[in-house]
Amino acid sequence: LPLFPCLLSYLLSPYLFKNKMRGLYTTAKADAEAECNLLQKARDKIAEIKSLLEERRIVAKIPGLYNDSKPPRKTMRRGVLMTLLQRSAMTLPLWIRKPGDKPPPLCGAIPASGDYVARPGDKVAAPVKAVDGDDQGILAEVVSYSHATNKYEVDDIDEEGKERHTLSQNRVIPLPQWKANPETDVEALFQKEQLVLALYPQTICFYCALIHVPPQRPQDDYSVLSEDTFYADSYPPPLNVAQRYVVEPRKK
Repeated sequence: LPLFPCLLSYLLSPYLFKNKMRGLYTTAKADAEAECNLLQKARDKIAEIKSLLEERRIVAKIPGLYNDSKPPRKTMRRGVLMTLLQRSAMTLPLWIRKPGDKPPPLCGAIPASGDYVARPGDKVAAPVKAVDGDDQGILAEVVSYSHATNKYEVDDIDEEGKERHTLSQNRVIPLPQWKANPETDVEALFQKEQLVLALYPQTICFYCALIHVPPQRPQDDYSVLSEDTFYADSYPPPLNVAQRYVVEPRKK
């Protein structure tokens, strides 16, 4: 008889252990989901604040809203501009899918929907006339959009509002608003040897390039190849370009 409680305890131990582990797992899962929801809400709030700041800055650039008593705004130095562009690429939010979700438009390589209208302050790739008369893709900022004419007004980002262009909606390419995660959303990334427009490092100009190596991790850049007849095989060494500044060319 004294052995019976020991035997009963021995038989019940695996069952009790499994119940305890199941309870710990359920608690940990609930805590992780709660933390994930809080992080997503914080990310959305940061994006909302950034959007409001951009809209206020754009509104201040509209003619007639300047205070004539204030001195003209100084042009941003090139080094400062390049640092801001790099920071914008690094802080682009990562798309985190929920079960059953698919990456939305403007996530990585997925283009905007046909009826999408970029907001004031959004960055876009825009073709403008170069000195030689050819179209040159530049990084620009949306100032306004006219639904009557289906045209954008955009500013050359390197000129701080000095150079303004009016372009048709179908010529302007919105930049991604989320990074795609290569570990979960490969379909939202450009693939090897795919033709793209990529921002040339340390410039505001887009150029045609081929994807050499897609990102392997969320923080990775694209490795791209551009054609250059100066090199024997027509291709210089690959360049790294952030997801933020790689877009699909407009189809003619």
